[in-house]
Formats: sequence, structure tokens, C-alpha cells
Amino acid sequence: MWAAAPLLLLLLLLLLLLLLPLLARLCRRGAARLEPAGRAVLITGCDSGFGHLLALRLHRLGFTVFAGCLCPGGDGARRLQREAGGAGRLRVLRLDVTRARDVRAAKELVLSHLPERGFWGLVNNAGISTFGETGWLPMETYEKFADVNLLGSIRTTLAFLPLLRKYKGRIVFMSSIIAYFTLGNGIYSMTKAAIEKFCDALRLEMKKFGVQVCIIQPGNYARSTKIQPPLSAEEIWSELSEEEKAVYNKEYVQERANFFNRILSEGSTNGSEVVDAMVDALTSPAPKARYMVAKLKEKVLVFVCALFPTVVMDSVLSYALSK
Repeated sequence: MWAAAPLLLLLLLLLLLLLLPLLARLCRRGAARLEPAGRAVLITGCDSGFGHLLALRLHRLGFTVFAGCLCPGGDGARRLQREAGGAGRLRVLRLDVTRARDVRAAKELVLSHLPERGFWGLVNNAGISTFGETGWLPMETYEKFADVNLLGSIRTTLAFLPLLRKYKGRIVFMSSIIAYFTLGNGIYSMTKAAIEKFCDALRLEMKKFGVQVCIIQPGNYARSTKIQPPLSAEEIWSELSEEEKAVYNKEYVQERANFFNRILSEGSTNGSEVVDAMVDALTSPAPKARYMVAKLKEKVLVFVCALFPTVVMDSVLSYALSK
């Protein structure tokens, strides 16, 4: 009897974890949702993907949207303006999150065009991804990824914190389930794990100001965005240093490329699922700290990674990589 007690306790804990989201959802259902009219939201990375879709969704809901684009004169930005119907509530602006000058200019633009209810939300969506084993990527690539995916979000957040505190707004960060494990894209996983910890600290610190901080954790939505195009083995091989070429042969690189491209091809095309979570984070009277939008098998991987010893997760991932 006593030997079964730990197992029973674990089952009860799992049941509680499953019921908590349902109870929270029921509580949120009874509360009034936010009125978007007269509230401004800034979104980074709106050239394509989730940022593009979110900008249009928020515009339709009635928000004043500042859509940050890396290329404001590019196809994505022009399409965004066209799809919004040229309405004054959606403004496209140049915003490279790695450039402090762009961030300052974005803040000045927002301040000069604030609607009557002020600045409500910041969505740190901009990001980049690539594939490659640790030694395959040069230091310059690590620095670039840290600057865009991590420091870019921090840079933008710090600039807009005073406004967010003033209006008791929301901050939404784009993370990924890859923050928990990696399958050939450790550089992307590294930046997402780091941003999660930044958010954890920020969320606790902002509570006293009435500012809510939310993390979006998509699964594989590679086909819904342009963040990670397929890679050819020849392209990878040509970028390797002579030292790495001496260790790995072309056949191994081809196998890894095939494996990663197969994962990309299995990605969901329904990006609106992720946008739904982002909208809830911005409009719910009681938003969740984390929104995991993923397939069941992806959620199981996260569960195993979070609760089981590292050796178990290593075995699972090693098996996946060997397939």
C-alpha cells in the first residue's frame, strides 16, 4: 500500500495539471473581454508569418496597429498595407530590432500617434532560424542569432516599458517548444530558452505595475512562416570550415539535411492557431503566462523533457535523430 503512494501522488498531480487550464478557462469566460478601439499595439517581424497575420487580425478587431517590418518597402509590407485597405489604424514602419536607432524611431512614431486609450501591447515576434550542428556554425552566426532573437526582444521591451507601465498593458513574446529540446537547430533553441528566462523574470517584476507578460510556444509551424527555408546538403557543406569537413563527410551532411527538411515538410500550415493564442494573450481578462500551440506528440516531448531525467530525453532524441 505504502509503496503505491508515490505513484498515486504523481497521478493526482497530473490530474490537477490537466484540470487547472480548464478551470482557468471557465473563470476567464465569465469576465468581460478587452475593448480594442483606441488602443495601440506594436508588433515586430510583420513582413511575413505570424506577425503579418497578427497585424491584420488586430486591425480587424479595431486596434491601432504599428507593424514593424525589416523591409518596409518590400512585398510583405506592401501586401500588409493593401490587405488592411489603407486604413489609418495600421501603420507600417521600418524596424530592425538589432538597431537601437530603429527602436528609438519606432517609439517616437508610436508616441506621436497614440490613440485615446494609449499603448496597450508589445508583441516581440521578430526572429530567425537555421539548421546546423554546433561546430558547423561560425561565431558570427551565433552573435547574429543572439542579437535578433534575444537581444532584439530585450532592446524593444526596454524601450517601451515606461509606456506599458503607464497604461498597464501587455507584452507578448514569441518562443517555441524548441526552448525545451533541440533536433539539429541548437542555435535557435538556445535563444528561445534564454528569452523564456527573461520573460519569467519580467513577468514577476511587472505584476506590481499591472503589466501582463505572456509567452507563445508554437510547435512545428515551419510551413506557415518563412523563418526556416529548406536547406541543401551542398549549401551546408560549402559553409563548413576545413576542420569540420575533416570530421564529417558529405553523406552525413546529406542525412542530416534530409532529416531536417523532412521535419520542415511536416509543419502545420494553419498559422491562425498561433495567432489565436497571441490575440488571447492581448485581449483576455486573465491571459495565460504560457500558450503552447503544438501537436500532441510535440507536447509529449515537452512533458518528457520537463519531468523525466535527462538521460531519458537524450535517449528519445537520439532515437529520433537516428531514424
